[in-house]
Amino acid sequence: MRWEGQKLTADDVAPVTPALLPLAGLVRSVQTPEFAGITFHEVTARSVLNRVPPTSSMPFSWTINPFRGCSHACVYCFARKTHSYLDLDTGLDFDAQLVVKINAAEVLARELARPSWAREHVALGTNTDPYQRAEGRYRLMPGIIAALADSGTPFSILTKGTLLARDLPLLKAAAQSVAVGMGISLALVDPVLAEAIEPGTPAPKARLALISRLRDAGLPCGVMAMPILPWLTDGDESLDRLFGELAAAGATGVTAGPLHLRPGSREWFLQWLAAHHPHLVPRYEGLYRGGSYASKEYRDWLAGRIRVFRRKHRLAAGAGFFRNLPTAGQPEPAVPSALMTGPVQAPLF
Repeated sequence: MRWEGQKLTADDVAPVTPALLPLAGLVRSVQTPEFAGITFHEVTARSVLNRVPPTSSMPFSWTINPFRGCSHACVYCFARKTHSYLDLDTGLDFDAQLVVKINAAEVLARELARPSWAREHVALGTNTDPYQRAEGRYRLMPGIIAALADSGTPFSILTKGTLLARDLPLLKAAAQSVAVGMGISLALVDPVLAEAIEPGTPAPKARLALISRLRDAGLPCGVMAMPILPWLTDGDESLDRLFGELAAAGATGVTAGPLHLRPGSREWFLQWLAAHHPHLVPRYEGLYRGGSYASKEYRDWLAGRIRVFRRKHRLAAGAGFFRNLPTAGQPEPAVPSALMTGPVQAPLF
């Protein structure tokens, strides 16, 4: 495991003066020795439930994002563009200038207590990871989980963070009263490549172990195996190893698909590619010349290879954990929808 959550005291905090961002509700901007290079901008939010537009193809209606920005620092992260809305860059600032909604649990409890709340599925981890390292400092998720469960609201969590294991007792208890969907994001198992392209995340072995812990706890655990990287992780040997290790860990289903290069992430990823694999830059530029998505020919080819190895390792199609989860007492849908990612539906393979 590359990192563990830390609980810091007031003595560990160094205020940043003046505060760096003109954020609504900003309480303070701080830095700590244990999070070298990262600035936390602590805000009090007026609302934490985000309504998904009715026109969206997402299989859920509401989201919660306790943080903005993510210290996982995944080079390809589609959410990087959102930092430009704060007048921050989508590269290093996204990785190191983190906005923390320090009152998220309290505000959520009030929102869920409203008579108008219909207990619709709430998804966490759709933009930035709720179990990134900062959660070890701020401990927002226990209160969020409790508020959702106490109100009878079904929810799902997608994460790369092994810090989730801390909250397994809470999640098991919540699953007794509401539908809980659990998902791990893991698309490559080569530790060297993971260290280069996902430098702030727990190692692949740690995430595989987390899948097993979730299954041992009696919770389903789907896997989001995206992005598959052209010419880096799309070979038969890589796919066979990935799906084999996911199956061995006990994954209950997998959604897989190719890299998306949306504005904000595209520039940052191609800069990384030029530094680490310069010979691939022209190939990527050709493959993504049509925009954010790889060519249809490539997507069709990759879908075929994914089907081969998913069947070989007897893995169900679709991660399934971002489906429209029922409220307590309602039956589960017979055919769960595959996971979506970003503002556009992920390929359904």
